[in-house]
Parts: sequence; structure tokens; C-alpha cells
Amino acid sequence: MTVVKYILLAIYIVVCIALILITTFQSKDNNNSAEDTYENPSTNKYYQRNKGRTKTGKVQRNTIVLGVTFAILSVVTAIVFVL
Repeated sequence: MTVVKYILLAIYIVVCIALILITTFQSKDNNNSAEDTYENPSTNKYYQRNKGRTKTGKVQRNTIVLGVTFAILSVVTAIVFVL
């Protein structure tokens, strides 16, 4: 059982570091401003449809996945270390 605890703790630490790094590297740009939507709606619709394929979309999706993984691992780690 101790081997499982150490493996789980190592995975938890790797996910924590990855989550910190990926949130640090996110861009601070505000590409979805209201002015852009009202001034040129046709180009914005194309961007909205393909937003997940851009680098920013991939980083946001990876952040969500790592956040959910972090939450699940937090609960599992707490349960395993209490038992």
C-alpha cells in the first residue's frame, strides 16, 4: 500500500507542476472584446468556430483537463492517505 501512496503522490506533484506552468504560460490577450464582435461579426464567427484549434484554445482545454485531474487527484490522495 505504501508503494501506491508514493506513486499517487508523484503523479499528484507532476500534475501540480504542470498546472502551474500551463497557467503561467497562458496569454493575457482579450480577443473576445465587444467592439470586435460588433465591428466585424463575420471574421469573429469564423474565429469562434475554430477557436479550439488555435494555440490559445489548446492551452485553455489543457488547463481545464489538468484542473479537473488535479481536483480528482486531491480527493483520491486525501482518501488514500487517511486510510
